Amino acid sequence: MEDVKEGKDYRFPNEEKEILKLWDEIDAFKEQLRRTEGKKKYTFYDGPPFATGLPHYGHLLAGTIKDIVTRYASATGHYCPRRFGWDCHGLPVEYEIDKKLNVTSRDDVLRMGIDKYNDECRSIVMRYSSEWEKTVRRIGRWIDFQEGYKTLDPTFMESVWWVFSELHKKGLVYRGYKVMPYSTGCCTPLSNFEAGLNYKDVADPAVMVSFALADDPDRAEMIAWTTTPWTLPSNLALCVNPEFDYVRARDPASGRVYIVASARLAEIPGAAPKAKKAKKGAAAEPPAGGWQVLASVKGNELAGQAYTPLFPYFAALAGAGGAFRVVADGYVTADSGTGVVHCAPAFGEDDMRVCIANGIVAKGAEVPCPVDADGRFTSDVAEFAGRFVKDADRDIIAELKAAGRLVDFQTITHSYPFCWRSETPLIYKAVPSWFIAVEKIKPQLLACNAETTWVPAYVKDKRFHNWLETAHDWAVSRSRFWGTPLPIWASADLAEIRVIGSVAELEAATGAKVMDLHRHFIDNLTIPDAAGTGVLRRVDEVFDCWFESGSMPYGQVHYPFEHKEAFEAQFPADFVAEGLDQTRGWFYTLMVLSTALFGKPAFRNLVCNGLVLAADGKKMSKRLKNYPDPNEILDEYGADALRLYLINSPVVRAETLKFRKEGVFNVIKDVMLPWFNAYRFLVQNALRWESEAGSRFDPLQVDVLQATNVLDRWICAASRSLTSFVRREMGAYRLYTVVPFLVQFIEALTNVYVRFNRTRLKGRRGEADCRMALACLFDVLLTVCKAMAPFTPFFCEMMYRNLRRALPPGALESVHWCDFPEAAAAQAGDKEIQASVTRMRCVIELARNIRDRHNKPLKQPLRRVIISHEDAALLSSLAGELREYVLQEANVCEVEICADPLEYASVRAEPNYQVLGKKVGKALAKVKAALTAMTPAEIAAFERNGGAEVAGERLTTDDVRVVREFRLPEGISAADLDAASDPQSGLLVVLDLRPDDSLQVAGLAREVTNRIQKLRKHAGLVASEPVEVWLGERCAEAAPSEAGTAVANGAASNGGAVPFAAAASAGAPIANGEPQQANGAAADRGAAVVSLGSLLETQAGMFAETLGTVPRLAAAQPPHAVVIAREAYVVGADSQRCSFEVVLTRPAVSVCEAALLQACSRYAVSYSFDVVKQLSTRLVHSNVAVALLRK
Repeated sequence: MEDVKEGKDYRFPNEEKEILKLWDEIDAFKEQLRRTEGKKKYTFYDGPPFATGLPHYGHLLAGTIKDIVTRYASATGHYCPRRFGWDCHGLPVEYEIDKKLNVTSRDDVLRMGIDKYNDECRSIVMRYSSEWEKTVRRIGRWIDFQEGYKTLDPTFMESVWWVFSELHKKGLVYRGYKVMPYSTGCCTPLSNFEAGLNYKDVADPAVMVSFALADDPDRAEMIAWTTTPWTLPSNLALCVNPEFDYVRARDPASGRVYIVASARLAEIPGAAPKAKKAKKGAAAEPPAGGWQVLASVKGNELAGQAYTPLFPYFAALAGAGGAFRVVADGYVTADSGTGVVHCAPAFGEDDMRVCIANGIVAKGAEVPCPVDADGRFTSDVAEFAGRFVKDADRDIIAELKAAGRLVDFQTITHSYPFCWRSETPLIYKAVPSWFIAVEKIKPQLLACNAETTWVPAYVKDKRFHNWLETAHDWAVSRSRFWGTPLPIWASADLAEIRVIGSVAELEAATGAKVMDLHRHFIDNLTIPDAAGTGVLRRVDEVFDCWFESGSMPYGQVHYPFEHKEAFEAQFPADFVAEGLDQTRGWFYTLMVLSTALFGKPAFRNLVCNGLVLAADGKKMSKRLKNYPDPNEILDEYGADALRLYLINSPVVRAETLKFRKEGVFNVIKDVMLPWFNAYRFLVQNALRWESEAGSRFDPLQVDVLQATNVLDRWICAASRSLTSFVRREMGAYRLYTVVPFLVQFIEALTNVYVRFNRTRLKGRRGEADCRMALACLFDVLLTVCKAMAPFTPFFCEMMYRNLRRALPPGALESVHWCDFPEAAAAQAGDKEIQASVTRMRCVIELARNIRDRHNKPLKQPLRRVIISHEDAALLSSLAGELREYVLQEANVCEVEICADPLEYASVRAEPNYQVLGKKVGKALAKVKAALTAMTPAEIAAFERNGGAEVAGERLTTDDVRVVREFRLPEGISAADLDAASDPQSGLLVVLDLRPDDSLQVAGLAREVTNRIQKLRKHAGLVASEPVEVWLGERCAEAAPSEAGTAVANGAASNGGAVPFAAAASAGAPIANGEPQQANGAAADRGAAVVSLGSLLETQAGMFAETLGTVPRLAAAQPPHAVVIAREAYVVGADSQRCSFEVVLTRPAVSVCEAALLQACSRYAVSYSFDVVKQLSTRLVHSNVAVALLRK
């Protein structure tokens, strides 16, 4: 293996760009496909985005999920081709061209020509395709752009025609009128999904208007309330609730009689009596004024009564036409308005439904709609013709007032839908459309949905299921230009229609050669009618682009015209993924079309992600600039960090994510860098081992299953658990459980295995033990590398490229060509050893918490730690094979165990209110009292058995908190002994805090070691680089900074000895000749100075184990030794301290010249002392001598 950079020098984005170059060089993606071809095929559908905008975090999130799942599929023995798709038609494209060409109406397009307009649309559909490809590639996603599909391709469009023709053959296509959200800015109806994308708070008029009943003895008038006065000229009916009480009430001021819902009478201005203010000292007067209630009737008694139209425009529909009468329906509510709803069937979905139900309009027939495609009144409404409907509100209100029909006029602020493209207010408008009869197949839709697996499941079982249950017929046509034309040729009166299902059929019917299916190529083609007396012409509309995206499984492979058998063998798809908003979009259209065509769902498994919001919780907005540009994040932190941040968040559970740049940085800091450092530590020590052993490091020659060290066995067991868990959860598509588990494993690897085993990995415990530890670390890192490759493809590739150098020749060139690690069977004791190490970590953490409370630094050894628990097996492991790690990491001299939890603590049980309150409800007080009364023995049994029946309720350990409170033994002060407990594990840790001089010295030795290690790092030394360490006692006037003094060209840059003042707090830097405490004050001069000689003598074992060598006193340092770095320090505090200088030198030979002279005198030739001196100097500087010395 090759050496690697330090973490501080490793730039993840730069390394990722090198990996991108590597993938290009080895053609990594296509090579992966070649290697897996012939294996079981894994089918994935990619929902097509528009290329008229740039990718955002929502796209990157969905793309990352798709990439992870498909990489995993390839690594687990599947052939998984991935093709990118482009949505090229529809409103987003037309809207951009309308802005560019200043198109404001349909007529503008017709004047310029559909061919020219469509050519303009075609010119921009792939505007940002190169940016998309660059970003998708940069995020690490492997997908084929070259062979991607486009919805504008003739082959794709032909498959869309086939889908529609099949639905027509099944009797699922009809033409009718439907009230739909309508964009006057884009001159087209929108889906309900699109209508919900852009709500705004706006001020609108709210009017109460009176309608005079015909032939009423009181000449009564019914009052209706509306916020859309522009719909009143099209009124055809009034609707009441059949169950409500309605009152006839006379306004004494005008003498007019009005009818409103009894519950709403008080909301009519002037209708309710008003209380007068009482004069001071006088009795309160009764309320005065208000309307006089004459009678009360049920709503159903009003049904059928005729009334006089407000406007004359459609008066002809009265009488035999059935219009202008009162009808009854339960949709009328009493929470607003007057309890009377005015119905204009052309502009309200419920209005249309009620009018059809009561015979006022016929289903599928044309309805009075005096509003054109641009939202302007037609000549049917002469007074307002040519006016935009909402602009006409004020004039309509004025005319109603002049006619004496305006009862009240106010302005209200409410939430109103706007077009998500043109930012114009939507209206609801009846438009002629071609429909798919979804309601006919609703039972089949629900059955097909039940066959699918969704992650998370609640989106399928609730949101999507409820949407299917209430699904209405789907209007699939749009009166637009740039799209797949409806393949319907019809007579002028629509009495004869013909649906074309292929290009060949169209060519045969028309006799023309067809090269393109867009409108300007086929609108002029005619088909002879059945009678032979006329021709059929294509209808004007094009498909809604949602119909095209729902047809992508068939269009992308040109089914059924090509690949028919292959498609049918792989349908439904194994996997799809998109955002939560697609439950009413792409997921729905896929399900409707596949169910209608084949009686199957279009997919087996679906992962649904939530929405990515700005940090303030608002929608990400380019205008507001409330989010960082994705490319900036990729350039600053890299793709792997962004991928992990997105995937390891609530957004994978279909919840929202408030995107924060700091979150991506935290992934680098908390996951990527520790992981990199563990890998670097392996490489450094493997290279050191090779240097010392003189042979290549071959981890496969070591059988890690034969490991005896407890942490070796633990990390191997954890690795087996990891692969089993990941395979199980990825098989269920639960990414939201997989990534946290992987991150936790990496944390345990770096913070437990590597940290706790540093001395073993550095070879301090012998060659065999070092080889085993290195082999275990290599095995685990290689396993993690393969397991994490789908999630962090760049970093894993970089590591694997180096790790494979230790593998036998022929190892695969890319980690993404490797098989995913098999789920190895758990071995005996795996579960127990993992539980024991988890408890050990808990003990260490609790001990550190106690230290923090008492300001006892970790480098300062303490006497003992006492571990209390009733589990004898747990205590045995902590006091046995795990003992050395507890001693080391808690930095104590003794570990004591206590099997009696009550020796150092009292114990009590209390409810876990968050859980238990919901579970037992009103019985909580009774359960709480019973828990409080539990004895320690009962609590112990409760924990041991995982629960019990308490006060008649079955409780588990999740329902109850067991609280252990430390109890000091008699005669011991709180400053000498303290404890901490963990309610979940039941552990109690007691720490002996009493001071001890010998422990102080050991603490000083740790501080000295720490400074030596820091100086090595500052000097840029690697683990395998041999150095001599010299310690000198210093006591003078000044010292350099704590950071260390680098040495260039073999000579210390500070020129030699470094005097400094004695005394300071531990490791304090020195300023102005005086060691500084944390508060900047001079250190206590009364502390005793510890000699370096005694420190090296008493702590030699610790130095040797930690550093691999025992430092020597500077007095023995050869004067000719090449100095690498030197620095002066003061460590210690309170009663003891140590002031010293650390000098790092290259290994040097020291020659005893007297002994050399004596040795030379044995020969016949006598040597003078000067000659011996020259020989000595040559030996000292001889590389051979140095090598011999080291050997």
